[in-house]
Amino acid sequence: MSPSPKALPDPATGSLSRRAFVAASAAGGYALAAGPLRAGAITTDTQGLVAGDATVATRGGDIPVYFARPEGVAHPPVVLVAMEIFGLHEYIRDVVRRLAKLGAFAIAPDYYFRLGADLPKMTDISAIMKVVNAKQDAELVADLDAAAAWAKARGGDADRLGIIGFCRGGRNVWVYCSESAAPKAGVAFYGTLADPPAQKALWPKSPLELAPELKAPVLGLYGGADANITMAQVEEMKARLRAAGKTAEFHVYPDAPHGFHADYRPSYRKADADDAWRRMADWLRRYGVLG
Repeated sequence: MSPSPKALPDPATGSLSRRAFVAASAAGGYALAAGPLRAGAITTDTQGLVAGDATVATRGGDIPVYFARPEGVAHPPVVLVAMEIFGLHEYIRDVVRRLAKLGAFAIAPDYYFRLGADLPKMTDISAIMKVVNAKQDAELVADLDAAAAWAKARGGDADRLGIIGFCRGGRNVWVYCSESAAPKAGVAFYGTLADPPAQKALWPKSPLELAPELKAPVLGLYGGADANITMAQVEEMKARLRAAGKTAEFHVYPDAPHGFHADYRPSYRKADADDAWRRMADWLRRYGVLG
């Protein structure tokens, strides 16, 4: 998305002013609560793709999804995209298109939809957290399964199912690859590993607690300067997975903050994001998801 002539970026930060950010975010479909919008947010076209919005039936009711797949390709692998807390907004949609350019039938389900809030349009982080923290893990797994089944029914190869996710979506990668036998591989971008004790009723086990139950190989991509996820937690996760004989790898970008792949936010670190994307694609190829 290009800002309007009046929505000029701050020369010191490369980000739009708050007023310009709100206008540009609303016009481009970015999350309003995510902070200043970078003027250089990546836009991926749909040339050679079939892409759009759809509705998927789940046990709890219909949910929206955004999908993209390569045009004219029979049985492309299915890759689920697990959202940040900010919902199904333009950055997640663009990631879906980027995966389709790699040959995947990519699909991002809006698994927070039934909680009754339009997350991209919300501006209060605390209000957003109340919504996303109300999502049960059991329902989350069922929604992801439903999205994969929807893609399969439309020609996707769900026998080559992968999942990637960002922030809370990264946590959901660890959960899905532990609770479901369906995915062949997962990639967690700065996914939280330890859950708040208050969430126990809805989230019975944290990724750390699920480590012995991991069913698919997962690549963890983390920032050494992440204020939300400590390196001690990353090391503990490594140790638990190693002790359980599970297949997982981690790569830590020493100076990267949380959200270093989010190209629409000031947290973006291009070199680290590019390297992480390459590692993600290589991981999915290694385990037979991408061709």
